Amino acid sequence: MSDSILESDIWLRDITFTENKIYQIVAPSGTGKTSLVHILFGIRNDFTGTILFDDTDISSFRNHDWSSIRKSHISIVFQGLGLFPELNISENIAIKNKLTHYKSEEEIRFLIQTCGLESHTHKNAGILSFGQRQRLAIIRALCQPFDFILLDEPFSHLDEKNTEICMHILEEELQKRNASAIITSLNKQLYTTNQHVLDL
Repeated sequence: MSDSILESDIWLRDITFTENKIYQIVAPSGTGKTSLVHILFGIRNDFTGTILFDDTDISSFRNHDWSSIRKSHISIVFQGLGLFPELNISENIAIKNKLTHYKSEEEIRFLIQTCGLESHTHKNAGILSFGQRQRLAIIRALCQPFDFILLDEPFSHLDEKNTEICMHILEEELQKRNASAIITSLNKQLYTTNQHVLDL
């Protein structure tokens, strides 16, 4: 067993993610950050140990359980973003928002404008820069109800200013929902004072 696993704040430990917090999970590439995010989102089950959602073991969940959880309780920004490259910014967001009608058109326009994407609204996602696509993916992930939002290296291609803008938006959303965020990154970064850093 490697020393890095023994020193981890998560692997081989009991840990509870609670509401109204921002968790930053820090680790080098290839050490399991994305695997952890995928496990928590229910798209990987190749792990040992037990994960409980509200005292229910996720090993008992079936496809319809996960579908309901992902629609109402957990949102995600994948490291690869998972956008539709042939659709523009508005269309990518609309696909998500039409599932729950969580955000009004006015709220979506405000998020697009705040994130500096207003002049790119009708551009297909495939021709945007990776940083622009990251901002789009974050907006899209906010267009549903959730108790937890998982963000896998969401700011890797953003400068300091755009990172601050996205974090401010995220913090406001978390406060309104009394929700929590789990953010992975390669290095420790002070995003907010309400931040709990965990080493993977």
